[in-house]
Amino acid sequence: PICLYEISRRRELGMDYSWPHALRLHRSPALPSIMAVAAMLFVVFIIWLLVAQALYVQIFGAEPPVSIAAFWNGIVGTDQGWNLILVGNAVGFVFAVIVLSTSVVSFPLLIDRDVGAVSAVETSIRATLVNPVPVAVWGFIIAAGLVIGSIPVFVGLAVIMPIFGHATWHLYRKMVEPGPRARSH
Repeated sequence: PICLYEISRRRELGMDYSWPHALRLHRSPALPSIMAVAAMLFVVFIIWLLVAQALYVQIFGAEPPVSIAAFWNGIVGTDQGWNLILVGNAVGFVFAVIVLSTSVVSFPLLIDRDVGAVSAVETSIRATLVNPVPVAVWGFIIAAGLVIGSIPVFVGLAVIMPIFGHATWHLYRKMVEPGPRARSH
């Protein structure tokens, strides 16, 4: 999606927005900040996986299931499984809110203006706090789109991801005050 934000930015400015320009982001002065935010999100993902594993072990114990069928039956056929589904989804929702609020405008902001990773994340959180309903709706649209795009063996993601990239750029533009337009990478 980073390249898609650059295409949207260049298109908005009336610049050439062909793919070769979007793929030159590796020269962007914002690249270290983009990588820092991406690394932060990767750490959150790893923590999310560890929490999910700990929750599973807490409910079912450390012994792995003997088969996929046994796992499935344990999840949908027992009170422990339904407890895991309910608590797991609640915990996952909290992580999803954290990820969405810290990243909803941080990447487009870094493409638009190299403000630094911390500032971009803070801006994204502030934008979420000021606009909780639009951000929540956007989060549900993304979740639904990713599920729908994944159904046909993930092929639908080739359609949905560019749409989300461009739409996210416009959401960023609506939620964050336009700033100086000095860069033209």
